[in-house]
Amino acid sequence: MKDKQIIFSRVYLVYGMICLFAMIILGQVVNVQIIQGDKWRAKEEALTRNYREIDAVRGNIYASDESLLATSIPKYEVRFDAKTDALTDTYFNENVDSLAIKLAELFPENSKMEYLTDLKMARAKGKRYHLIKRNVKFTELKILKEFPIFRKGKYKGGFIHVQQNKRVRPFKILAARTIGYEREGSKPVGLEGAYSKELSGVKGERWMQKISGGVWMPLGENGGKEPEDGSDIYTTIDVNIQDVAENALLNQLETHEADHGCVAIMEVSTGDVKAIANLKRNKNGTYYESYNYAVGESTEPGSTFKLASLMAAFEDGYLDLDDMVDTEDGTTKFYDHIMKDSHIGGYGVISIKEAFIKSSNTAVSKSINRVYAGNPQGFVDRLCKMNLNKKLGIEIAGEGSPLIKSADDEFWSGISVPQMSIGYEVHMTPLQILTFYNAVANDGKMVKPRFVTEIRQSGKLVKQFDTEVINNSICSKRTIKMAKEMLEGVVESGTARNLKNSRYKIAGKTGTAQIANAKDGYKGNGSKVSHQASFVGYFPVENPKYTCIVVVNAPTKNVIYGNLVAGPIFKEVADKVYASSIQIHDQLEKKEHLAVSRIPYAKDGSYEDLSKVYAALDIKTSQDGVNPEWAKVSTGEKEVKVYKKRIPEIYVPDVTGMSIKDALYILENKGMSVQFSGNGVVKKQSISPGEKMIKGKNIILELV
Repeated sequence: MKDKQIIFSRVYLVYGMICLFAMIILGQVVNVQIIQGDKWRAKEEALTRNYREIDAVRGNIYASDESLLATSIPKYEVRFDAKTDALTDTYFNENVDSLAIKLAELFPENSKMEYLTDLKMARAKGKRYHLIKRNVKFTELKILKEFPIFRKGKYKGGFIHVQQNKRVRPFKILAARTIGYEREGSKPVGLEGAYSKELSGVKGERWMQKISGGVWMPLGENGGKEPEDGSDIYTTIDVNIQDVAENALLNQLETHEADHGCVAIMEVSTGDVKAIANLKRNKNGTYYESYNYAVGESTEPGSTFKLASLMAAFEDGYLDLDDMVDTEDGTTKFYDHIMKDSHIGGYGVISIKEAFIKSSNTAVSKSINRVYAGNPQGFVDRLCKMNLNKKLGIEIAGEGSPLIKSADDEFWSGISVPQMSIGYEVHMTPLQILTFYNAVANDGKMVKPRFVTEIRQSGKLVKQFDTEVINNSICSKRTIKMAKEMLEGVVESGTARNLKNSRYKIAGKTGTAQIANAKDGYKGNGSKVSHQASFVGYFPVENPKYTCIVVVNAPTKNVIYGNLVAGPIFKEVADKVYASSIQIHDQLEKKEHLAVSRIPYAKDGSYEDLSKVYAALDIKTSQDGVNPEWAKVSTGEKEVKVYKKRIPEIYVPDVTGMSIKDALYILENKGMSVQFSGNGVVKKQSISPGEKMIKGKNIILELV
């Protein structure tokens, strides 16, 4: 009996403890569900529901003619909410077969049965965010919206689509490094990186729920904030010139089996970079654009630097074009260093101008060393006054640093002046050299290379980039005149005679430099010397419009000289640009006979207005063809000839010879912003006739 009581007491104790434990659990449930319910529901919602960032559509990058260089193409991820409340089993079962058939027709990688099984399984499992297809095009999305079930939309048909933007370059590899990219974990490259903030826009927010698999599903409630699309960038790149530059460079690199090379073309007055091409040889012998050599590779430029050396001496009053120098036997010695000319035996006694034209290392180094030996820092200072020691400060990341070392530098020696005079012991990038030569072509005004002209948001101008002047005058007009004379001589009778042609004149300088590397010095492979061939210049000589530089590194076919390796690339690019640029060619002058004619001279303008005036004055007129809207006139001795003045739809018209009233009427009706100075007839317009018209762009008219 006693044992039985002990057993019962223990059972009651266990039962009591179970009841107590159950009551504690129940109390906690009440506490969690009711007392602290709001708190925990808020935490749960914070973990499973939240505002998630939505990327804005990245802005476009345009070429100078508004061709697309880079754009964002929308791609869509299509999903299916198989348990949406309004989708009944009856409606689903009646239409799922048709939906599967349509999906198989649009996306044939899966069969009708596979789609049918997949959709039914999603319905059975109650999936709220079931994947149908990734990377769906916009045209495909429009078709999907008309499919059975899906046509009822998100809430009634469970059709969900999420936009994702994919960056593409319509011209593929064209100007790839200049356009660049921005990737997470990588340094920004090119214009994509430089203008990332403007292109990116402002991110939005969307209310989303986290479901199984860690996937976030968008919800229709609580609104959110729509993203603001990025701004568009309008560049100076000309796709036609870029295409010619890349093909010309590729052909020469393949011919000479060179390691790498680059081409850059700049507009003289504005600094607009019209093209930059960079190619590197792969192990398999093909070429690709892996690095922006024109911007980033700072090397010893060789003979193209001779122009700066002689200009320094001209400016300091030490040398003149007619000064004579003895090239001896083609060699001369500075301490233990022997300076050699490529021409064995030397050129004898020649002028400074001839020394430059023939690219004599001996003559240039002897002349510069003679005048600066007692004041080497004076030579350095003069080079620095021409901005050769400073970066250009371009927006594209990765610009190489120039090197113009001072006389107190730890690596300065007795041969530094003669070495620097011919382009050794100094470093510059191709774009920095081009900018210097561009300043010479621009009568001494050095302008910063410009890659972008405008930023627009939905077509509205946000920011305009004007030409930036680095140095209003790198030297005197006298020095510029002498420099131009030497550069013209190089093509007319010097080392670049192979570039001479009968259509237009080129001025420039060849360069052939040995390449030093950290391992072997100037020996590239064992005993073999590696070279850099270059040519830099401008055209047409009479009124320089473009400058261009070509640099080819490590040609391997025993042809190393700049005129033969780099020169043909320059000529091919220049020929194409000259042939396709209307503004380069001399404009036909109207031959007026004002001195012998008593007929009053009239400006070009409205044909109707001109006809009324001539009729009132009883002046005889003759014309070609039907009555034009706009006319240009030629005043003869006894009559006035009237010609049709062509006003193109998509190109900037020629308004020279017109009154400001008529010019304003034409240009402003085309959406251009006009500024003018002076009185009388339009003599000059800042945007040349025949260029692609861009609405909202400024054009400046000069009247006389």
